[in-house]
Amino acid sequence: MQDSNPQKPTSDPTTGASRRSFIKGSSLLLAGGTVANTLPVARAAHAFGSDTIKIGLVGCGGRGTGAANQAMDTTGGDVRLTCMADIFEDRIQQSLRSIKGEHGDKVDVTDDTRYTGLEGYKRILDSDIDLVILATAPGFRPTHFEAAVEAGKHVFAEKPVATDAPGVRRVIAASEKAKEKNLAVQIGLQRHHEVAYRETIDQLKNGAIGDILFCRAYWNGGGVWTRVRQPQQTEIEYQLRNWYYFNWLCGDHIVEQHIHNLDVINWLMDGHPVTAQGAGGRQVRVGPDSGQIYDHHTIEYTYANGVRLLSMCRHQPDCWNAVSEWAHGTKGWCDISGGKIYDHNDKLVWKTDGKRNGHAEEHVDLFALLRAGEIPNEGKYGAESTMTSIMGRMATYSGKELKWDECYNSNLALADFDNIKSIDDEAPVKPDANGNYPIPTPGTKEGVL
Repeated sequence: MQDSNPQKPTSDPTTGASRRSFIKGSSLLLAGGTVANTLPVARAAHAFGSDTIKIGLVGCGGRGTGAANQAMDTTGGDVRLTCMADIFEDRIQQSLRSIKGEHGDKVDVTDDTRYTGLEGYKRILDSDIDLVILATAPGFRPTHFEAAVEAGKHVFAEKPVATDAPGVRRVIAASEKAKEKNLAVQIGLQRHHEVAYRETIDQLKNGAIGDILFCRAYWNGGGVWTRVRQPQQTEIEYQLRNWYYFNWLCGDHIVEQHIHNLDVINWLMDGHPVTAQGAGGRQVRVGPDSGQIYDHHTIEYTYANGVRLLSMCRHQPDCWNAVSEWAHGTKGWCDISGGKIYDHNDKLVWKTDGKRNGHAEEHVDLFALLRAGEIPNEGKYGAESTMTSIMGRMATYSGKELKWDECYNSNLALADFDNIKSIDDEAPVKPDANGNYPIPTPGTKEGVL
């Protein structure tokens, strides 16, 4: 399947010293000396030590390929890729070519361990791998995640972990089951693994800007790729190839991308928002090739402590762009993403020198813990940040002020994911006679939650 994160991050090489400090003394003391209270771990009966860890990849787009490479970049023992699965053979070929170019000596994938189709993931989970990377389009994440836990595999799952509330609840339940089975669950919300973010969040929680009054979060950019419909494609194959534009697969860009920024504010607030209201729509994203998703969302979230968050995400070219988070308090303000704190006279009073290579560090941290016999479980906060994003989408699609409980307990499933097994199956959404797909119109909750 295609890439579950169409924008590539930059990354810096990690240092041996920071990795040693990660595990030294306590599993909760991370690089930079930050207590990882948002990264819960348990002690396992088995530590991998320097033993080989076998991994499988489900979803061979850019993010899945990157995650596999980053897993094999880690030190402390061998990490070997033994099997791969994707709906489409061409995606496996491209991914395998890329991975072999970086880690050819660590790739044991053969023709017999390459699995195509919508049920190829089952073959991966039937193998003798220790850990599976789940990086398909997000709609399938709950199905794949549940199956991975049932199969007894450690899991690295890309964000978001679902596209609807029933999927979120499934992931939370499966995460609890993973705890019972001593299985690692790590979610691709990599800012939690960046020293720069951890140090900055610690400063804010320790009162560096006083009481927090309000926050801001942005993911504004020019948009993402589109793929032209091919004459031979079935409707569902077209949607799978263009997964970003269909809510059952992507969840809209507020869920697929902006989750990173919303997750940071949840981290700072030690919880999820309790209400949301907002507006959004489609101004430049028009026509059949634009699927269903909006091109802009603006939401006001309110947290249990009364702090409000202004959230904005936009896919429109030639506009003001930003991917950032900000906090404003009684003593000053903070550019969270930049790792800088200012007083009310705009004088810089603190900045971090921490690393920002989260996509690499999340794998370094995960494999270091597994080798030390520690079992991280990030399932709950990953699911709650996913639900925060879905709640925002529900607010803009409906035009209503919504409460967390009504959104979280929604039974609206965007597709019957467990029973989609072939590219010849019926698509969950269908175009009209002009090729246009149904677009939510604000003013009602019907069909939204």
